[in-house]
Amino acid sequence: MNPITYGWNPSCSENTSVHLTKIIRESRFTAIAAVVVVLSGLMWIVPPADVEVENSLHHLNFIPLLMAAVLAGWRGAAFATAAVAIAQAPYILVSHRVSPDNALDQVVELTIFGVAGIIAGILADREKRRAWELEAATIELTKAYGELQANVEKLRRSERLYAVGQLAASLAHEIRNPLEGISGAATLLKRGKVTGENFTDCLEIIEVESQRLNKLLTGFLEFARPRTPRFQPIDIETVIDSVRLLVAQSPLAMKNVVEASVAPEIPEVESDPEQLKQVLLNLVLNAVEASAPGGVVRMTAGVMGNRVAICVVDDGPGIPPAHQDKIFEPFFTTREKGSGLGLSIAANIVRQLGGTLAAEVNRDRGMTFRVELPLRREAQA
Repeated sequence: MNPITYGWNPSCSENTSVHLTKIIRESRFTAIAAVVVVLSGLMWIVPPADVEVENSLHHLNFIPLLMAAVLAGWRGAAFATAAVAIAQAPYILVSHRVSPDNALDQVVELTIFGVAGIIAGILADREKRRAWELEAATIELTKAYGELQANVEKLRRSERLYAVGQLAASLAHEIRNPLEGISGAATLLKRGKVTGENFTDCLEIIEVESQRLNKLLTGFLEFARPRTPRFQPIDIETVIDSVRLLVAQSPLAMKNVVEASVAPEIPEVESDPEQLKQVLLNLVLNAVEASAPGGVVRMTAGVMGNRVAICVVDDGPGIPPAHQDKIFEPFFTTREKGSGLGLSIAANIVRQLGGTLAAEVNRDRGMTFRVELPLRREAQA
């Protein structure tokens, strides 16, 4: 027993479309044949003395020829010309006996109309061929675009999986060292052979490495799940002054000078003040740590078109060219006690704020980290 299928069937729809197209085409050719028959019949009805009407009927023969040329190309025009000639041949023979010149004019006109129809049919065929080629090219391009989009999406998924794998491997590597220290100290304590100063050292190792683990995991969570920005109008100079006050309280900044220079024409910026402060504080502390004792760290801010640029400049040794492409990667650091997440978190935050974070080596000495933010969120869009 054959199964019964309910709903839309693509093959049925295609067959219906083909059937309708065939019906429309046949109805058009029927209309052309009807026009030929009507014109031929009217010639027998019109009196021979009415020359103007007769000439008009002859000129109307061009209509079915042109219709056939447009619908069926030069072959259709040739077939229509032959049909008109056959249909009107008896009338032309009769009129030849009465007026040979008039009959000759009819033959010449019909020949001219036929040639013109065939030429129009050739042009129509050419345009149809171009239309078909264009449609085929469009279909191919659409198909290629779909395949390209699918490949791009696969590539993005592969890149994300690769990034997650690299991140997980780096995190596991960073966690292993403090865990080994904690495990070693705990093993010594468990044996009960540690006394006096060594006992205190073991406890200090456990405490320090635990804090290091907590800091590492906290930074990783901040990198992986940054807080959604709370946009509001902020004053750049106020944010920079706040960062300077926070840096001044850090033991790292006691032997360095932090200067700030803000252009007076900077308008308010739509951003998140706390997140921007976090980014700038991280950059300034990095710059202070990179600079030698007595060095100067400069913060500058100015307008560049519809964006504001905030720069943090240090006079440290800079970053080697081989490492410059990696400084924003998670867990990459050139410092012995660094977690390698500070710049990655800062880059993520700036990206969420609609801006960019870039680093470049100074011509003389040190590095410049530049934060660019749109003045308005509309400018970002």
